[in-house]
Amino acid sequence: MTLQELRYLVALADEGHFARAAERCHVGQPTLSTQLKKLEDFLGVPLFERGKRIVIPTPVGEEIIAQARIVLEEAGKLRQLADQGQNPMSGPLRLGIIPTLGPYLLPHLLSIIHSVYPQLRLLLREDLTRNLLSRLRAGKLDVLLLALPIRKDGLETAPLFEEPFLVALPADHPLTGQAQIQHDQLRSQCVLLLEEGHCLREQALDICGTSDSDTGEEFKATSLETLRQMVATGAGCTLLPMLAAQPTSGMPIKSMIETRPFGEPAPSRIIGLVWRRSFPRMKIVHNLKKLILDHLPQGTASVS
Repeated sequence: MTLQELRYLVALADEGHFARAAERCHVGQPTLSTQLKKLEDFLGVPLFERGKRIVIPTPVGEEIIAQARIVLEEAGKLRQLADQGQNPMSGPLRLGIIPTLGPYLLPHLLSIIHSVYPQLRLLLREDLTRNLLSRLRAGKLDVLLLALPIRKDGLETAPLFEEPFLVALPADHPLTGQAQIQHDQLRSQCVLLLEEGHCLREQALDICGTSDSDTGEEFKATSLETLRQMVATGAGCTLLPMLAAQPTSGMPIKSMIETRPFGEPAPSRIIGLVWRRSFPRMKIVHNLKKLILDHLPQGTASVS
């Protein structure tokens, strides 16, 4: 049994298709099939159910695949530890970030990271929290930037900053005449929400004191920018994190939207770093945390 065979095993489990797994591993399909058959013969158990169109792990195969991921990650630490000894802030870092944060924080952050750590190569993935956590646990991502708290389950977290929420209103909305918006005032309003899966959706429902049954399917959007456009057309109001609410000079709908802070207690979210407890490159996590805290975006406050 070799590490390469385990890489083929994990690739087939991820792709569910021999041709795609072979392409991912940069080998021919016959090579991958032969090596996996050799691995099954060595272990003495079938690892996959092979159909005409799909390949599904057997129950024992699922357990072996999970252990193979651990073995590959531990083996990868040897190379990472060697790299750390030369320059801990060089090479690739696979960073995941939620879509309600990425477009607003990354433009501020990336230039700073590149300036301070020019040899660090960020590989970015933007996705929903649950998908990012799944990829982190599978070893496909190294560090995440998302809203806390989360279920840890072998993960570590480091809170970074608190980001308040603002209410976004059409420019001619009656509530724009107020300096602050109270929570209970939103209960009688049409509050536009993100679709299911966004953690910000659940936070908005909690802040507004409503539930999924109180909202219409037609008012669910896939992004904050879509929500912003809907507010501009007068379809309703919405909640925006501070970084997403900051005006952009080139935004054509800027004059069509007004934002107002909440009255006390003002709602907010905590943004933090998340990584696997077994992640070997802790120096890079500590340095990334320090860099972000030293360059907090306007409107946020450190909680570290």
